Amino acid sequence: METIKPIQINTDKELKSEKLTSAEMGKLWATYMGNSMSIQILSYYLQNVEDTDIEILLKNALNLSKEFLAKITEIFQKESFPLPVGFSSDDVNLGAPRLFEDPFYVHYLKYVAKAGLSIYMIAIPLMYREDVKSFFQDSMDKTMQLMEQINSILMKKGLIKKPPIIPTPDKATFASEDFLNGYIGDVRSLHALEITHLYDNIENNVTSKALITAFSQVARNKNIRDLFIKGKRMTEKNVDHYIQKLHDENLPSPSLLDDLITKSEFPPFSDKLMLFHKVDMFSMKIRTMGNSLAVNGRSDIALMYVKSLTNIGRFVGEGSKIMMKNNWMEQPPFALDRENIK
Repeated sequence: METIKPIQINTDKELKSEKLTSAEMGKLWATYMGNSMSIQILSYYLQNVEDTDIEILLKNALNLSKEFLAKITEIFQKESFPLPVGFSSDDVNLGAPRLFEDPFYVHYLKYVAKAGLSIYMIAIPLMYREDVKSFFQDSMDKTMQLMEQINSILMKKGLIKKPPIIPTPDKATFASEDFLNGYIGDVRSLHALEITHLYDNIENNVTSKALITAFSQVARNKNIRDLFIKGKRMTEKNVDHYIQKLHDENLPSPSLLDDLITKSEFPPFSDKLMLFHKVDMFSMKIRTMGNSLAVNGRSDIALMYVKSLTNIGRFVGEGSKIMMKNNWMEQPPFALDRENIK
């Protein structure tokens, strides 16, 4: 039997001649932007934390963001790739009063860690240059370790409920013709994957709702503040719908986090950072909604997700227009426009 030959790793000399692919450029660029923002947010959180366990968690997350940013910067500089503007100390006021209570920081970290993992999981199979592939694999491993720490603290401090328990099946079964019913006929109970994604969407959206509520409280630009209020109401409706689906089956759901926002009206972040963050978070919801639709079977839940997607798309579009109007929206790398090359 023929043995598998060892993989030949590129040398530094070969790496210099191997250009970044569009996938490598795009994912590195997106990861740079996200971590550039996270450094400012986590630096502020660390100025307003009292719980020792949560403080250590925030420091670990901040160190990871700094490490990831430094590694991407090194790769870009090797390629003479212009560094994104991203975010800086100009986008955060470390002396601003506390806007969130300590437990919110843990829920927030879980949300952004999920977002990071989704980027890395898509990136890794598309990476071919060894230094870039190694970076994303390392980022995935370290973010997974952070997620373990986050979940440990959430459970240790009683800050979260586990996903619902359902009975173990007696035997393997096959779907009948009413499997897709949601409004008429015999409507079956939720299956495990539908419950999983309802729970995940609620968990994500209660964090998103608390964050956008806080941002609407401190935003200075009226148009941005109005958009945040609109996004808060939309998220609230979505959460209500998702929770109701679980409660109809007598299943528990994650709790709201709005009580973890203080009454401060002093902005710790620039309007630019807050708007970018919410547009980015709502864009990530589109991906999670797509995943939810992919494993769903009931027509009523499918329609609910489609309506959510439509509303989320509108928010992202409105937010993007405000960012472009203020010259805040950086563009990722583009393919060559050969029609207008002259």
